[in-house]
Amino acid sequence: MREGRTALILVGGEARRSGGKEKYFFSYKGRSFISHLVETLSTVVDEIIIVARDSDQCQRFLDIPGIKTVADDIRGIGPLGGVGAGVGAASHDQIFITACDMPCIRSDIVRYLFDELHDAEAAVPCWSEDMFEPLHAVYRREPLLHYLASPSSHSLRAMVRGLHTRFVPVDKLRAIDPDLVTFTNINDLTELEAINGSLS
Repeated sequence: MREGRTALILVGGEARRSGGKEKYFFSYKGRSFISHLVETLSTVVDEIIIVARDSDQCQRFLDIPGIKTVADDIRGIGPLGGVGAGVGAASHDQIFITACDMPCIRSDIVRYLFDELHDAEAAVPCWSEDMFEPLHAVYRREPLLHYLASPSSHSLRAMVRGLHTRFVPVDKLRAIDPDLVTFTNINDLTELEAINGSLS
């Protein structure tokens, strides 16, 4: 395993809450969500992998230079299947995992989370003891693969709990991102209109 950092962007899913439109091609500031994510993460990591639901969806990203694509190899178990496919394809030990509906992710926050990993198996932002961000977090590849070989459930929360996780209070991140814009999550077209109208 080479020293370095990988980012996984999960783009699978059936787009049920977004009117059947694929969220990664939603537009923010005149550019697609996926373009924002790739540009931001490319300043922090050595490798970007887009995890799609199948080989047909992978084809939609072939025009993006410098990224890899991989298809979800276990369907029907939610994001955990995509995490497994992406982690298996990753070239590096430290992996940032996110979803395609978070176009405002900040590179300095991602870099901070990598730095916070230390000797833990994951560094996960948390709002409280029971509320945290498994898809805006850093993981170590081998412990994650070990967990995914026999997961206790299909829940990402259980995955985080099943690792030696360092929880990073979001208040610590406010020094870098006072409004915590990095966690902006777009689930439907109404939220898309709001983000384009309110965020600059």
